[in-house]
Amino acid sequence: MQARLLLEDGTLFTGRSFGAEGTTVGEVVFNTGMTGYQEALSDPSYCGQILTMTYPLIGNYGVNRDDFERFRPFVAGFVVRRHEPAPSNWRAQVPVDAMLKEYGIVGISDIDTRMLTRILRRSGTMKGLLTTEDAPVEELMERLRTTELPRDQVARTSTREVHVCPGDGERIVLIDYGSKNGILRELLRRGCHVIVVPHDTTADEILRMNPDGVQLSNGPGDPKDVPYAVETIRKLLGKVPIFGVCFGHQLLALACGADTEKLKFGHRGGNHPVKDLETGRCIITSQNHGYAVKAESVEGTDLVITQINNNDKTVEGLRHRRYPAFSVQYHPEATPGPYDSNSLFDRFLDMIREHKRNHPELPRQVQIAQAREGELQHAKK
Repeated sequence: MQARLLLEDGTLFTGRSFGAEGTTVGEVVFNTGMTGYQEALSDPSYCGQILTMTYPLIGNYGVNRDDFERFRPFVAGFVVRRHEPAPSNWRAQVPVDAMLKEYGIVGISDIDTRMLTRILRRSGTMKGLLTTEDAPVEELMERLRTTELPRDQVARTSTREVHVCPGDGERIVLIDYGSKNGILRELLRRGCHVIVVPHDTTADEILRMNPDGVQLSNGPGDPKDVPYAVETIRKLLGKVPIFGVCFGHQLLALACGADTEKLKFGHRGGNHPVKDLETGRCIITSQNHGYAVKAESVEGTDLVITQINNNDKTVEGLRHRRYPAFSVQYHPEATPGPYDSNSLFDRFLDMIREHKRNHPELPRQVQIAQAREGELQHAKK
């Protein structure tokens, strides 16, 4: 079956359909990773977007139950150069085509993804319509023009209820703005007691859980679409150590008075070089974001820029001058991508322990009792 991808600038690509049949509209973006298409498809940060893979061969190792970064894919559509319908890998359980069909995601193959990527790099990300319908281009263009892109992606991807992953270590509240499983996995690997809360949980509700630290997750869309999250972080600053990742990094910047902006075509892939300004070391990182912190807006705030992108010099890391809080724009949990920055989770726990040494408070038994009461009160709501 034929499929077509129409960009808002009028460019039309015609290829072969795989996955579900139908029509979808979303922001067309590209990922430069050579592997990790399953993790990318199930990354909530792609919610509402039509994902293009620049690597030409997709589907050759299939899909398995272990590599999902969330319980389902969130992409609006999937674009590849060549779709492999018969995977060959000992871990494969189903083909990509079957997964897309199950979740109603339209895919297109056999188009020039190199050309598409060059268009997006030159003109910037833009709206696109992906369809298997046999409708006139004029009709499709009108539908594309009149369809608004979603602004509620965080609410769509966040958990709706508090859930606890028990551990004997530090108590971490993970605010889920559309979190990847990798963040939770890294905290649990370090023995943390993790309480995952919805995106709109208030600062008072979080503090009643008596956390040792707060993890701000990644997530989709524009951070300015969730002003309530900025206010929550502002109230948490100074009261509990904070570590922000990707979307959480942008929210921390906004909470401290800095500003964010939309990038021309974003950073998406597992090969982005980042320079640490304090050590001079360069690390290769996994990234997936369309917005970034404005470097000039950090001046005059309590934030310090700690890392920059070696390609375009955008802000990649921040730390607070007075409070125990820091953030990075990339994904230290990787999946997919390199694990160069995985030690940032250890740094977060070290910061928590230092904060606890400097701020001894109630006995641990009293803290845990109060925290459990806070969890129960929130669960009843």
